[in-house]
Amino acid sequence: MRLTADANKFGLFAFVAAVLITAAMASAEEDVIAIRQADMKAMAAAAKTISGMFKDSTTYKASEFKWAADTIRDRSGGVLSAHFASAADSRQSKAGPNILKERDRFDRIASDLRDYAVALDAAAQKNPGPMPASMRMRPGEAMGGGPFGTHVRDEHELSAMPAEHAFHLMLQTCTTCHTRFRME
Repeated sequence: MRLTADANKFGLFAFVAAVLITAAMASAEEDVIAIRQADMKAMAAAAKTISGMFKDSTTYKASEFKWAADTIRDRSGGVLSAHFASAADSRQSKAGPNILKERDRFDRIASDLRDYAVALDAAAQKNPGPMPASMRMRPGEAMGGGPFGTHVRDEHELSAMPAEHAFHLMLQTCTTCHTRFRME
């Protein structure tokens, strides 16, 4: 009789533990989705800040430009890749299932995004006053070949180009990733 009662207690304990573990895993998955969505919104707001300064260079403030670049830098690269480390089958997620299948490509795109943000940060540090003409693209300057074009990975080449060009490459990187890995 005692053995049966102990077995029932163990069975009940195992069942409760399984339910709690499943709930915790689902909650953790939803937390990752919420965090990465918040990071994406922060990066979009930062890109909008930078875009506004390029549209009207009189609004340029190096500290705000740097803050926006750093916001993107801090949420891209390895951080962005880690947000998509496992499949998230959730109605809240807009991530495509091909991220895991094309892990190297996704990680490369996340790294490119970080590289462009680092270049923008450097431009803000070099230009603490009004936005100089050297930060702007020159008329007729190529913008990197469109959303599926090649990306600049050479640090020297990145630091030598106008910040506006690096910004356009960064936006193309966002477009490439959304086109390839985001479900609508």
